[in-house]
Amino acid sequence: MPPARTAGPAQPVQPMVASPPTGSMIPPTQSLSSATAASASSSRRPSPIYPQNHHRKYRTSPVKTTCSRSMSLERKVYKIVLTGGPCGGKTTAQVRLATFFENLGWKVFTVPETATILLGGRVKFSELDAQQSYIFQRDLLATMHQIENTFFNQASAIKDRNVLVICDRGCMDPSAYSSPEDWSQMLKDLHYEEFDLRCSRYDQIAHLVTAADGAEKYYTLANNATRSEGIGHAMELDKRTRSVWIGHPYMDIIDNKNTSNFDDKVNKLIQVVCDRTGIRSGDRLAKDSKKRKWLVEAVDWANFGKFEEFEIEHFYLLSDESNIQHRFRRRTQKGRSTFTLTSREYFKESGDSIETRMNVLTRDYNTYVNMKDKSRASIFKKRRCFMYGNMYFNMDIYSDPLPPQANGNHLIFLETYTTVPKGTPLPDGAMPPFLTIQKEITGESQYSMYSLSKYTKTANKNEFAGADKYKDD
Repeated sequence: MPPARTAGPAQPVQPMVASPPTGSMIPPTQSLSSATAASASSSRRPSPIYPQNHHRKYRTSPVKTTCSRSMSLERKVYKIVLTGGPCGGKTTAQVRLATFFENLGWKVFTVPETATILLGGRVKFSELDAQQSYIFQRDLLATMHQIENTFFNQASAIKDRNVLVICDRGCMDPSAYSSPEDWSQMLKDLHYEEFDLRCSRYDQIAHLVTAADGAEKYYTLANNATRSEGIGHAMELDKRTRSVWIGHPYMDIIDNKNTSNFDDKVNKLIQVVCDRTGIRSGDRLAKDSKKRKWLVEAVDWANFGKFEEFEIEHFYLLSDESNIQHRFRRRTQKGRSTFTLTSREYFKESGDSIETRMNVLTRDYNTYVNMKDKSRASIFKKRRCFMYGNMYFNMDIYSDPLPPQANGNHLIFLETYTTVPKGTPLPDGAMPPFLTIQKEITGESQYSMYSLSKYTKTANKNEFAGADKYKDD
């Protein structure tokens, strides 16, 4: 499960995948917890597999002990949230993203921004007292939740094609405009779970950074009659809305760096969505943002700052074909878990790989355990998701039982997505100062989960053919 990344220069980024392993040094005894595929070539790609009686309408073969191409996905419903500070370009980006996917044959639903609808009805925050403000935010959350559910139900009813649901903001955004006490009370009043709203309700979060941060000349209040924020306030709101989504497994930050116009920014967005949904965009969208990974030698735990932490379990499944790899992940926070099945296909002629990911049900866990590749151990780690400056990082802390190839070391890895090339230091002040880096390990196969999990004396006749080419899983 990859870290969320900052989309690079003028154009978008490479696919984000489950995070790689990490360096050394176990944290002190104190708790680690804290205050978070359909394309023109889709016929060539395997889709994730599903056990019988899966809750969605997928075509499946009888459950076997291996995964095969015959267990194909008939269609998918993909839910993405576009969020960000004022004047980030969400509304325009939503239309462009919808058009792009419609041109690929997808059905697209666009969920309108609930706050704009309500504020357009002449509600003025300046006229609300504390109690009225609380009631408004609570009702906004409830309305947003129901509007989204309506679109989600419509999407589930589509039987003949893939569906993309694009939400203009999501259900965690109201927490950026509420005190922690009010937010907690809202969740109780509405019987919602924060974990569900942040981690399992949507497949991807795309944060479009406000134009006030890096594209000031494009910042304007003219295109939204309900907007009144100055540049300073807009940047503060941008940071707050970004922080509430920290911990979502697939969060991408679409910033204004190295963009000469808004089209460049939209291309970044389209690219990260293509990457996440397994669409091969070819030459249509440049890919200049790459994942980089470092081995961590030591951590200043006392000065770590705000983060969300999860317990992660990964294991690989048997496959009938050597160019297909399937990986199952359980991601847990405060006793609540989400489950993801990742399938990767390797193309020998081009040397590249494509990934598709789908959420699966809790009840399917035991089915997938029975399909586990016995030549590899399960991987267990704690993952910290955090922001430092304008960059989003994942830090993985490997825990017991350690993977066979870790040689007894509690590895700690740091990763992010950046356009700064491998081997080149990040800009001054970009690397978190509370981490001591031993070395960069980007692309070093011995540090991939696939390599670390291998039992040396156990053979698998269908070793993944793309392991050497695709090292950072």
